[in-house]
Amino acid sequence: MIAELGHFALILALVLALVQGSLPLAGAHRQEQGRDGGGWIALAGPAALGQFVFVILAFAALTALFVQADFSVMVVAANANSKLPLIYKISAVWGHHEGSMLLWVTILALFGLCVALFGSNLPATFRARVLGVQGLISAGFLFFILLTSNPFARLFPAPADGSDLNPLLQDPGLAFHPPFLYVGYVGFSMAFSFAIAALMEGRVDAAWARWVRPWTLAAWCALTMGIAMGSWWAYYELGWGGFWFWDPVENASLIPWLVGTALLHSAIVVEKRDALKSWTVLLAILAFSFSIIGTFLVRSGVLTSVHAFATDPARGVFILVLLVAVIGGSLVLYALRAPKLTGGGLFSPVSREGTLLLNNLLMTAAAGTVLLGTLYPLFLDAVGGPKVSVGPPFFNATFLPLMAPTVVVMALGPFLSWKRGDLAGAFSRLYVALGLALLVALAAWYFHRGGPVLALVALGAAAWLFFSTLAELADRLRLFRAPWRESLERIRSLPRAAYGMTLAHAGLALVIAGATGASLWREEHIQSSLPGDAVEVGGYEVTMEGVRQVEGPNYTADQGQFTVRREGREVMVLEPEKRVYPVAAMPTTEAAIHTTGRGDLYVVLGDAAEDDSGAWVTRLFFTPLVVWMWIGSLVMVAGGLLSLSDRRLRVGAPRRRKKATV
Repeated sequence: MIAELGHFALILALVLALVQGSLPLAGAHRQEQGRDGGGWIALAGPAALGQFVFVILAFAALTALFVQADFSVMVVAANANSKLPLIYKISAVWGHHEGSMLLWVTILALFGLCVALFGSNLPATFRARVLGVQGLISAGFLFFILLTSNPFARLFPAPADGSDLNPLLQDPGLAFHPPFLYVGYVGFSMAFSFAIAALMEGRVDAAWARWVRPWTLAAWCALTMGIAMGSWWAYYELGWGGFWFWDPVENASLIPWLVGTALLHSAIVVEKRDALKSWTVLLAILAFSFSIIGTFLVRSGVLTSVHAFATDPARGVFILVLLVAVIGGSLVLYALRAPKLTGGGLFSPVSREGTLLLNNLLMTAAAGTVLLGTLYPLFLDAVGGPKVSVGPPFFNATFLPLMAPTVVVMALGPFLSWKRGDLAGAFSRLYVALGLALLVALAAWYFHRGGPVLALVALGAAAWLFFSTLAELADRLRLFRAPWRESLERIRSLPRAAYGMTLAHAGLALVIAGATGASLWREEHIQSSLPGDAVEVGGYEVTMEGVRQVEGPNYTADQGQFTVRREGREVMVLEPEKRVYPVAAMPTTEAAIHTTGRGDLYVVLGDAAEDDSGAWVTRLFFTPLVVWMWIGSLVMVAGGLLSLSDRRLRVGAPRRRKKATV
């Protein structure tokens, strides 16, 4: 009964999405033509509310089916088991294609509801168009779910127990990682809807930029958190000691993040200087377009095999039609309307606008490079060409050179004036930052006894960005250049968005430093170890004490004990595991990690020797600075949230001043 209720709720949600995506748009057009369309426009809010109610009801129904372990439902039988812990029964709701698409639609409906509830400051016709576009997107996804990916399909006869959730997904990091990613992906739909609505009305101005930036910033924060959590999970769960492998699934999230970052900065130019209008609208379209391309590539199985469309023709054809409708239709509208978006705000190449535009171009070029490297093997296979693999060497050789100038420009741009800047003057205010960056590079060279030159350059660039960001904040506050009372007053009056920008840029510097240490200074030792054997790594002495068997809620494991000493003093005991999940018949690796600010000691227990000697394959890594990568990611998200809390960047109207009393 619960499954049928959820299915019926999705059908009602589709009906309301069609209403939301048609009548408000027609009403806005009628009103624009001087005819009465107010009644149709007024339907946008209630339709968005109703759609959300029925979608959340369907999502709750699917969650209940997983919690109750109702194996008469096909997706529950395929992705859950009676012994599965409760947290993973809940996360299993979105741990498969059908459930993930339902989660996508749920978040999409939630964003539409937020516009309906909190977008009262928007002009009525514009708000109707935004909600109308959201309704059309929802209708497309709901059609896709109901026709090709029904999560409530029954299974007869029902098995006594279900298959297990993929053991790699039975982890807290993977329980929360997909929802954050999806909030980021779907959040860019709001920027897309605002862009399409603006093209329909032929109006992009500073007010539009203020409206679109909060939604873009919220999506960017969620996507940043999702990418960081996925990277962290890959680092500690997969047992290889790395955090990023340029896997197509990873690339599918990085591409919209790069375009969304460019969109955030471009919207600033629209708001401040009334320039880059058509470019900003295009970025809004591309950010969401890449989001849905990445989602469908990952969830449809195309990245595993380009022939996945052939194994499910209905799903493949629907995907292609939806992609053509959303991306093709929006780009056609852009081609027709964008030339009319003339703007003023002329500026010199050496200016704050110029640096923002340069960073925009670098980030979009980097996104295009990642997209090419991800899709090229698929296209080549689709046309019958040879199978090729595009891996880290290609991306490191193309992506990193594009992003390196971005760091320099990010540090320099805030010191340039709008319209026309003084490059020499900007550099003259960064001597201290440059000196500190060189000092950091020399310190790294000293402590690591040289090391790769690229590592020293990258760490120096990270320090340059970090100290330049602090110098820009100090310049705003006039620290050491004005009386302390004036600086204190500036600290109080400086907008939160300014502090948010400082945190975001400083966080990126920490990410660069962490990624540099983890990639270029990592120590790795692989050996066959007997109890009592010791290995020196990263200044630690790691002694294997033995291996014992332990039982988990739905797995068995071999657990190793490794005593860690530093300078003869015991630091701690690490206990990595080699788990086996009987239902899924799949082993997993659980690394044990000792984290400090200097770096991570990372211990992995491999397979037992086949000769019954009692030896085990062990892998030990020391990864310098890696923790700063995730600390930096959290700092970036904190900066975005702090900026989002600035009233000037929220959808609500600016604060009205009280009338003076006489």
